[in-house]
Amino acid sequence: MANPPRQSDTNPAPGIRPIFRAGLWHENPGLVQLLGLCPLLAVSNTLINGLGLGIATIFVMCTTNWLVSATRALTHHDLRLPTFVLMIATFVTVVELLFKAFLFDLHLALGIFLPLIVTNCVILGRAESFASRQPVVAAITDGFAHGTGFACVLIVLGGLRELIGYGTLFRNAEFLFGPVGASLQITLGDGSSGLLLAILPPGAFIGLAMLVALRQFIQQRSKHDPTGRDR
Repeated sequence: MANPPRQSDTNPAPGIRPIFRAGLWHENPGLVQLLGLCPLLAVSNTLINGLGLGIATIFVMCTTNWLVSATRALTHHDLRLPTFVLMIATFVTVVELLFKAFLFDLHLALGIFLPLIVTNCVILGRAESFASRQPVVAAITDGFAHGTGFACVLIVLGGLRELIGYGTLFRNAEFLFGPVGASLQITLGDGSSGLLLAILPPGAFIGLAMLVALRQFIQQRSKHDPTGRDR
């Protein structure tokens, strides 16, 4: 028999703007919580790869949060985690089959990191800590906000690494946008040389560290007024 949500498990739904601020900035999965680092560091060697994985992550987070919230009254409290993992795996399988059918080259470029979305701590964490305690609209919004925050880090890090490592932007855009994407590539200089370190694993760590440091710098600056006193 299903367990209804306990009173302690149900919290008042926050507003839309606080949810977005949390997902994009204050609780950004990639820059603050440092979750999902394996695909974040491995896939972000080009902007298109980062964008592709970001879109897949947003889809899985939104659909998982929707289903978790919609069925929270039917899910037994002791079986929540395996049930959530099963839901995540279902939607990841849907994404993988769609990529394989319509974006096969991008599917090959993302490799094992597309099905590994199942193990992404961001998705399971938001399903457990938020979606299972909130109504459907708030849950979907939270999934979209945190997924977008994660995707933004993927895109920015991928763009920077590609720019420094290859001297291009939107490299292999046809993987995501089809034949028309070939015209989107931007090449700086002759495009024949770049800093190899940027597209290697150490470059991913260095790039992410710089983004984390930049966020911390902006966060600290925003806490002070021009006279240097705390707001």
